[in-house]
Amino acid sequence: MIFRDLVEFISELDKRGELLRVRVPVDPELEITEITSRVSKGPASQNKAILFESVKGSDMPVLINAFGSASRMALALNVANLEQLKHDLAKKLDFKLTPGMEAVVNLGRDLLSIIRSIGLGPKIVKSAPVQEVVITDGPFLSRLPILKCWPLDGGRYITLPQVITRDPATHVRNAGIYRLQVRDDQTLKIHWQRHKGGAEHQRMAQEMKEPYLPCAIAIGGDPATMWSASAPLPSNLDEYMLAGYLRGKPVEFVRCVTQPMEAPANAEIVIEGYVKLDEQETEGPFGDHTGFYTPADRFPVFHITAMTYRKGAIYPTTIVGRPPMEDYWMGKATERLFLPLLRLFLNEVVDYNMPAEGVFHNLVIVSIKKRFPGHPQKVMFGIWGLGLMMLTKAIVVVDENVNVHDLHEVSWRVLGNVDWKRDVTVVQGPVDQLDHSAMHDSLGGKIGVDATAKGPLDGHLRDWPKEIEMDPAIRALVDRRWKEYGF
Repeated sequence: MIFRDLVEFISELDKRGELLRVRVPVDPELEITEITSRVSKGPASQNKAILFESVKGSDMPVLINAFGSASRMALALNVANLEQLKHDLAKKLDFKLTPGMEAVVNLGRDLLSIIRSIGLGPKIVKSAPVQEVVITDGPFLSRLPILKCWPLDGGRYITLPQVITRDPATHVRNAGIYRLQVRDDQTLKIHWQRHKGGAEHQRMAQEMKEPYLPCAIAIGGDPATMWSASAPLPSNLDEYMLAGYLRGKPVEFVRCVTQPMEAPANAEIVIEGYVKLDEQETEGPFGDHTGFYTPADRFPVFHITAMTYRKGAIYPTTIVGRPPMEDYWMGKATERLFLPLLRLFLNEVVDYNMPAEGVFHNLVIVSIKKRFPGHPQKVMFGIWGLGLMMLTKAIVVVDENVNVHDLHEVSWRVLGNVDWKRDVTVVQGPVDQLDHSAMHDSLGGKIGVDATAKGPLDGHLRDWPKEIEMDPAIRALVDRRWKEYGF
C-alpha cells in the first residue's frame, strides 16, 4: 500500500487496530517518554502507535511509535513483511546485473549505478500541502510540541527529522536523521556525527570557504520517505531515490521559500535555514539509543529563516533509549533491505543479524559458506570496509546452517566452537561517535570471532565432533504417536 502522506498512514493504522489515541492532556517533558517506553517494551498486544491529541503548550497532536513493530514497519515500506524487502531487492539486482554490470560491481564496486538503475528520483511540484502555512518571521519552534525525552537531557529535542543538505560541489542531496536540540526559538544545534553525510557536507563547505551551508529540515511525510533518511547509503546517493523505489513512485518535492533547497511536498512541517560554518556550541547530554546518556560535545548551530506546515499538522517524533524501542524496528528494516547489497560485495554471506542488544553498531552476527582457511577473517575485514559498517564493534561469524536470528543457538556455537587464542581477531579502527567505552573519541578496539566449525585447514589437528541428532525414522515415529503418549 502506497501512502501519499502521514495522514493516510495514520488512517490505515487506525483501521488495523494499530493506533491508540490518547485524548487526555499530556506533558511533552518526560511524560510522553515514559508512556511510550512502557508501550514499546510491553506485550505485543499493547504495542501500538500512539497519537497524543492534547499536548500541553501546543495545538499540534504528537504521533509516536508509528514504526515500533515489525508489522507497522512493513506497512510503512509497502511490503507484507520485512523479509520481503530483501527478496524484492534481490530480484531487482538479479535482473539488472547483466554481465557488463556484474563486471562493474566486481571491479569498480559501483553501487551507485545499481541503485540508480532501480530507483525513482524525486519530482519537483509547484505547490505543496506543506506550504499551506508559511512563516518567515518567528516565533518558530515554540509552535511545535518538541519533547524533552529523559531527565538529564540538555534540553528539548526534535528526534525524527529529515535533515536535508547538498554536497556544495556536486549538489547531490543527503538526508539524515540527526537529533536537533532547541537552543532558542530561532536556532537549533545539529548533532551530525563525523561519519555522517551532513557532517561531510559541512567539512566540504568549509574547505570551499563557504560562509554557511543551506539546510531544510522536514518533519513527517509519507512513511517510506521518513524512514529513508535513516538508511546508511553511500554519500553520493540520494536517500529519496531509495524512498521512490520503496513507494514505487517518485517522492514529490517543493522548492523552499527562503533557501536554495527543496523539501518533501507532503511533509507535515519544514524548517528552513542554514548552518554557520564558523559557529559551534555545546550540545547534549542526550539519552541515546545505546541506553546511556551521550556526553555534551561541540556541534554546529542551525539558524531558522522560515517554517512552513500543513493546516492541522501532526508532529511525528520518536524516543530512543535502552532497547528495544521504535528505532530497533527502523534498523531491522535497514538490515533486511541491505542483505542483497551486502552479498554483492561478500557473496559468501548467507544471512546476518544486528540484534537489539547490540544497538545496531555494536554487534553483527553473520553466517557464511566457508570455503578456505581464513575465510571468516576475510568476511570480518570485508564488513569493516563497507560504508558505515566500518563502525561495527563486534562481528561473530558462524557456518551457513546456523540461524543467526536465534541468539540461543549463536551463543551455543560461540561458546562451543571458539578457541579464544586461535579464533579471535582484535583490531583498532573507527567506532561510533556515541561509543562511550572507546579509549578515544570515535576510535577504538573491535573484535571478530570465528565461531565456525574447524578442520585441518584451520590448523585444527584434532577430529571435529559430530553434532547430536536423532535418527530421522525415530523422529517420524514419535511424530505419528505423539498423541498416544498423552501429550
